[in-house]
Amino acid sequence: MLKRGLAVACILLLLLPCSVMAESIPLSSLSAVVYEPDSGRVLYAKDPDTKRPMASTTKLMTALVAADCLPMGATVTIPETAVLVEGSSMGLRGGDTLTVRDLLTGMLLSSGNDAANAVALLSAGSLPSFAKRMNAKAKALGMTRSLFVTPSGLDEGEHGSTARDMALLGAAVLKSPDLAAICADKQATVTVSGNPVTLSNHNRLLSLYEPAVGLKTGFTKRSGRCLVSAAQRDGVTLVVATLNGGDYWNDHIALYEYGFSKTESVSLALPELPPLSVCGGTVPSVSLRAETPEAITFLKGESTAVTCRVELPRFTWAPLEAGEPLGTIVYELNGSVLREIPITAEHAVAERAPLGFFKKWKRQLHALLTAILE
Repeated sequence: MLKRGLAVACILLLLLPCSVMAESIPLSSLSAVVYEPDSGRVLYAKDPDTKRPMASTTKLMTALVAADCLPMGATVTIPETAVLVEGSSMGLRGGDTLTVRDLLTGMLLSSGNDAANAVALLSAGSLPSFAKRMNAKAKALGMTRSLFVTPSGLDEGEHGSTARDMALLGAAVLKSPDLAAICADKQATVTVSGNPVTLSNHNRLLSLYEPAVGLKTGFTKRSGRCLVSAAQRDGVTLVVATLNGGDYWNDHIALYEYGFSKTESVSLALPELPPLSVCGGTVPSVSLRAETPEAITFLKGESTAVTCRVELPRFTWAPLEAGEPLGTIVYELNGSVLREIPITAEHAVAERAPLGFFKKWKRQLHALLTAILE
């Protein structure tokens, strides 16, 4: 289901109009994207496709690949070679033991390069092998202009990405409940070799901006200040990615205020579903039901153009089980399908006993043919 959802988002990103607004927003960041993951639409972009170093925002990809390889509750032992790395650290030593969840928490909150290297070695056996997995994941997400070399984000070779690609990565991390919960924590206590360690999140946006729910900061002298974040307001979720900035906190707040001012979450109404005729059953028709669709994010005023059609046969045959699929409700906007909601039988319908069946079947067939000929 996750892979299908990501694939749909990537397809929509290509098919839907790229609604990059003309307004100029003063930003310190050289590249920026406001991304709405429900539709896969870019709401604002500034130099979105220039490849730049992305520093420790890389660790979002490291966490995503690790979550595919390592069980969150598994206890792991830190390799000696993992801690021999420069830069930010969660204070690990070779031989330390902790759960994968606590290891990822140290990597995402404290931006531990030691944790990132440990994750890579535990997942793939070597840093180059892990980088191959990172790049394969990037390709699967539609990140077409990215190259991952290090799991920590330390500058090496052509390691880099674009604001557009990093927004896709942020949206993918949000789809993982475990990773999204870790990124949303302002502070967490982990257990390393039996000892509690309290970690603080480097992402100050979580305190500065109430709607913020993540995700990851990054900085090197070469990359400048980078940030991939997410925020939620009134049912709308947005992802913002900025690369090579200075005042990235205010950059993101300004971009969110812009994005939220342009969007709204709308709940689509279910159409009335009349009973469906049943042939050969103990009752002449079956009641229908459908689940109310999840709210959809639109540009403000756009939802008035949504159309809805009900796809059902003229009749069905008994026997029927409760919950049996019978049709579909299709919501569309400008020819693009937004949601497809299954229509099912609300109750079971038993098959009519043979005695008297053919007389009733003949009457129903006659009525059906009469309706068709009319």
